[in-house]
Amino acid sequence: MSKLFEPKNLGNINIKNRLVRSATAEGASDEDGQIRDEIIDIYRDLASGGVGLIITGHAYVHPPGRCSVNQMGIHRDELMPGLHRITDCVHSIAPECKIAVQLSHAGRQAAPNSVSDPVAPSSVKDTATGITPREMTEDEILECIGCFADSAERVKKCGFDGVQLHGAHGYLISSFNSPHTNRRADKWGGTPENRMRFVVETYRSVRKKVGDDFPVFIKLNAYDFVDGGIEIEESSRIAAVLAQEGIDGIEVSGGMYESYRGKGVVRMRIRKPKQEAYFLPYAEKIKQAVGDVPVMLVGGIRSTSVMNEILDNGYADFISLCRPLIREADLPNKIKQN
Repeated sequence: MSKLFEPKNLGNINIKNRLVRSATAEGASDEDGQIRDEIIDIYRDLASGGVGLIITGHAYVHPPGRCSVNQMGIHRDELMPGLHRITDCVHSIAPECKIAVQLSHAGRQAAPNSVSDPVAPSSVKDTATGITPREMTEDEILECIGCFADSAERVKKCGFDGVQLHGAHGYLISSFNSPHTNRRADKWGGTPENRMRFVVETYRSVRKKVGDDFPVFIKLNAYDFVDGGIEIEESSRIAAVLAQEGIDGIEVSGGMYESYRGKGVVRMRIRKPKQEAYFLPYAEKIKQAVGDVPVMLVGGIRSTSVMNEILDNGYADFISLCRPLIREADLPNKIKQN
């Protein structure tokens, strides 16, 4: 039988197959970040469709880090009853299906209609949006780390099976890691070790809040595809450090708003197997760097032959899908039924 339908652990939870719904922003919350019924419908369809692990669309941990007006929030306790509705739905529809929340701070990529004073590690203009963020103070950095940790604690209390840090795509964690967006001269920037300090301290704070038995993953930019951005050598070192710290899984992605044309987060016109899995070379290197820590690979994966090749060769341990599951939430069941 294909490895696609072999179970595998992420941390201490057993995933029934190797298919992951990668975080995909729903844009279906109200202006306060409260979920609406449409979100429940999305996760009901995904749970019944056969995917092993669902990672929700990114939820903002702090109002200055809201990416868009209709983004799901997790920054205050009043939002928890709505989040409970998601886990109650998924676990009742498909008890073996696991679901985690992706935690995010948009940083310099916050939409102007949602955040009036965007912040970032350094005041570097975003050429894609024309926005120049304000450089964060150290107090603001520490506050953000605390917001990630408090939000992770809410995730656990709401009955989710794990939490993922959004460390990709040019958002705040990613922008601290990147030499393109982090040009600080203090302990939070400069050297690679200083640039990764934010993600390491965020992970440690989250782990302290949720405990050793609650799975914590990260979505990590392997390559920014901008001049002076992060490249695979440095992102592999970050992945290795997080593995030593105890991270339970790493999802490999790449790109940001400013990425070279055709090299961004989402690539169009995937029509042949050779065009699929465009982040695969980076996943291979990160897998070598992290050893037994499970690696998830996202990015243009469309065919079962490519999925099986990735798993059979040990390039990654899980296949993450975004757009295919928007079009067909029951795609995993269809694949299983041949």
